[in-house]
Amino acid sequence: MAGVTLKDALGRCFRDLRVSVTDRCNFRCTYCMPEEIFGHDYTFLTHRDLLSFAELDRLVRLFYQAGCRKVRLTGGEPLLRPDLADLITSFRTLPDLEITMTTNGSLLEQYAESLKQAGLDRVTVSLDALDEAVFAALSGGYSSAGRVLDGIRAAEEAGLLPIKINMVVKRGVNENQILPMAAAFRKPGYILRFIEYMDVGSTNQWKADEVVPAAEILKHLEKLYSLVPIDPNYHGEVARRYRYLEGEAEIGIIASVTQPFCKDCTRARISADGKLFTCLFAEQGVDLREKLRSGAPDAEINGLFQQVWEQRADRYSETRSEISTAQGRIEMSYIGG
Repeated sequence: MAGVTLKDALGRCFRDLRVSVTDRCNFRCTYCMPEEIFGHDYTFLTHRDLLSFAELDRLVRLFYQAGCRKVRLTGGEPLLRPDLADLITSFRTLPDLEITMTTNGSLLEQYAESLKQAGLDRVTVSLDALDEAVFAALSGGYSSAGRVLDGIRAAEEAGLLPIKINMVVKRGVNENQILPMAAAFRKPGYILRFIEYMDVGSTNQWKADEVVPAAEILKHLEKLYSLVPIDPNYHGEVARRYRYLEGEAEIGIIASVTQPFCKDCTRARISADGKLFTCLFAEQGVDLREKLRSGAPDAEINGLFQQVWEQRADRYSETRSEISTAQGRIEMSYIGG
């Protein structure tokens, strides 16, 4: 499959791979892993359930042959997986592969330098508020905004740039943090991205009236700043980009609910236990771990992925309805964001 450009049933090419390395997290964000569901008695995947680094390396190399040029490590919280830098080092041998990671930032101060040395290109950090009380209300009271900011500074010092900051905006909870966040990250080397609260999974009790639409987020920002839209960096970029009129800093808005971008989606996802998903809002995946552990040759695994991708017709955000939002879906902590 080397050099093959895979297209799905809607003509979308395969380019990006999200790899979840663990389903565990040290936060309990209300929109992802609410503590009333993911409490002390919740059963997470065992070590045996998880794909080994050798298995992950093999899959990424096969997906690279199929056209993947960007890998994002996710979780859960990926930095809870021991020796993650070793996995990045193995990926780094693939030419022209962009390697990124999404993290809650709480462990970034400890690992930023080693991640950079291993070959990580950049990080995206989830930070929903600067105010400690608001941060605690969203994260479940684990860690602190200050600790995340320390991790962000460590990432900057290590050269993991540009650093993207993801802020999920939930009505009645953290709209008042939009302008403080904009002020804090309106500087070179940072891209702040506001994310509409999404109905990922089925445990976060999502309600449409808790979504702060992209248009409303812009209105908040325009109270203080003049913004002009700018072109995407690449085909399939999920954020709509804006530049501050005063200076070169930029922001992005990810509006999966009010401005779906399914038609340009180039992403596949692998869960921590080796299931392949072709949509963030999927109900079930295709088991690749069984193939890996039963001795299936590369050609068989490649053929299975090609078949899955070519049949792919996912466009959940474009067809979202009261019926579909009520259906069970894979949790974001399991599939990765």
